[in-house]
Amino acid sequence: MARLTAEFWVQAYLARLRFQGIPAFVVAHGDDTAGAVLVKLNTLDGQARAFQRSFDLMSGARTWAVLSEGIEADVDGAVAKQRSFDPDLWVIEVEDRAGRHLLDESGLAD
Repeated sequence: MARLTAEFWVQAYLARLRFQGIPAFVVAHGDDTAGAVLVKLNTLDGQARAFQRSFDLMSGARTWAVLSEGIEADVDGAVAKQRSFDPDLWVIEVEDRAGRHLLDESGLAD
């Protein structure tokens, strides 16, 4: 399977979230073709989680791993630190009180 560009993946992810009625927006626009993607889930109660793509060492499959979780300001700090290392990084913020992010759905690890 051909690898999708970062911009295409982001647009498809945002469309999937919109279809489910989950608000989300791009916080940082990374490199259109090769930028990594980080997803911050804001549960609107002062808590948040940030996810980054990684590889499952056992299976080799791509997965979404928690980069940081807890108080939103702390998660924002972790996101800012990642952005300082990688100026091509995309950051998407998802806002959902129920904690839905859809990253566990088929097709989003590709």
